[in-house]
Formats: sequence, C-alpha cells, structure tokens
Amino acid sequence: MDDLRELYQEVILDHNKKPRNFRVLPDANHEADGHNPLCGDELTLYARVNAEGIVEEVTFQGSGCAISKASASLMTDFVKGKPINEVRSDFDQFHQLVTSPPNTPAEIEGLGKLAVFSGVREYPMRVKCATLAWHALRAALEDEGETAKTE
Repeated sequence: MDDLRELYQEVILDHNKKPRNFRVLPDANHEADGHNPLCGDELTLYARVNAEGIVEEVTFQGSGCAISKASASLMTDFVKGKPINEVRSDFDQFHQLVTSPPNTPAEIEGLGKLAVFSGVREYPMRVKCATLAWHALRAALEDEGETAKTE
C-alpha cells in the first residue's frame, strides 16, 4: 500500500507541475466548462471528435488544486483515440474507483496510470477534485451547454 501511496504522490506532483495537453484546442468541436465550488477548481475542456465518434484530441485550461489538474492531465491522454461509448464507460469506471469504500478492493484493470487515483477514496473531500475534468468531458461530449459541476 505504501508503494501505491508513493506512486500516487509522484504522479500527482508530476502532472500538476507539467500538465499534459494544457492548452486551448482551436479546432475543438466539443467544449464544456467545469467548476468545483468546494475548492474553487475551474477548467474548460476542449475535445475534437471525428465523424466516426472517435475522440481525436482532448485538452484543458484552467486553475485548480494538484489533484484536479493531475486528473485532467492524465484523463486527456487516457481517452485520446477512443470511441465516445468507451469514454463513457471509462468515466463510469473511474468514478467507481474514486467513490468506492476505501476498505474494498479497487477495480483498476484497464485504467493504466489512472489507477493511482484509488488513493482519493481515503479523502472523500478530494473526490470532486479528481472527477471534475471527467464531468466536464462528459458534458462536452453530450453537448449539454452548461457548466459541469461536481455536485
């Protein structure tokens, strides 16, 4: 467990300091804002989806805590190249990972580096930070037109 906790801290710090895909995507055809009122995290998520429903590119901009920024950074890499239906399943699996009770085994298969977020389960107030970008991505892909919130 200590190894996972150490990896969690390492990954969070790395992606917070050097977030991947942290930029505006000029040719995005999906976009949504996200806001976590509990800690003030705000981001805009941009996605370009092709005619076949494949997520070609995902980027984000905004400000927030280390967990929020790291989660967005990892998510943008993770969903790239996937069909929208698979991204919806990924959202469900990630949400289950971070909201399941800490004393139950974490379902991490297929999540790659996102598995480090299983540690968030121990800090319920941080779940909203970890899921903000995912909620914004879902809102963008569904073209909801409203700010995605973690409430």
